[in-house]
Amino acid sequence: MDSLIDFLSQFTTARRFQLFKTVAANRTRYITPVLEDIYQPHNASAVLRSCECFGIQDVHIIENQNQYRISPDVALGSYKWLTMIHHNQENNNTRPAITTLKKAGYRIVATTPHKNDCTLEDFSLLPGKVALLFGTELKGLSPAAMELADAFVKIPMVGFTESLNISVTAAIFIHHLSAKLHNTPHLPWQLSEKEKQEIKLDWLKKSIRKSEMIEKAFLEDQILKGYHATLNSETNTD
Repeated sequence: MDSLIDFLSQFTTARRFQLFKTVAANRTRYITPVLEDIYQPHNASAVLRSCECFGIQDVHIIENQNQYRISPDVALGSYKWLTMIHHNQENNNTRPAITTLKKAGYRIVATTPHKNDCTLEDFSLLPGKVALLFGTELKGLSPAAMELADAFVKIPMVGFTESLNISVTAAIFIHHLSAKLHNTPHLPWQLSEKEKQEIKLDWLKKSIRKSEMIEKAFLEDQILKGYHATLNSETNTD
């Protein structure tokens, strides 16, 4: 993978490749949003934009009744730099999605104004990774999501209106917790070196025209070099 990254980096500017390195160094999977059945493209896209801006790499998307649609004018290409995991193989995908996240070591934290467990200011990023559940614009989180949640957190409000728009709510949570993430000592929030390399490779492929053809040519050249090396080795042995 390293050799392919070095090869592809020749097809972009040094400045852009350095930006890839800088951004990847600040990416995290310690926090991941989980969007359950969001149906308005404007809101869906605004959440992606917030995630990208604040260094959140993975976005889990649960599609039960509604297909997750992106509004390009709102997202501004942010989705190209994110890893979007769609959960849409069953009639109701909430339970299997949450089960998958729990197996991956995530605490399932439901964002809702209707529970008093914890406010955003008091929420702790310890002891482990956090999956933030966000519900639909109209009804909020489903009963299944609420049942399977490990904790509940809310944004304290003092007005007559009991809830914020989903995209605003997500932006507040992501900004607040990503800042806390960077300011919590000894928290293992950064990606592994392998994860960084995988992401940089993905970004290079998305940034370079005809990257598939270039990669194919590179791999064919590597196979040819391997063949000649084997041939030379056998000749020297003889």
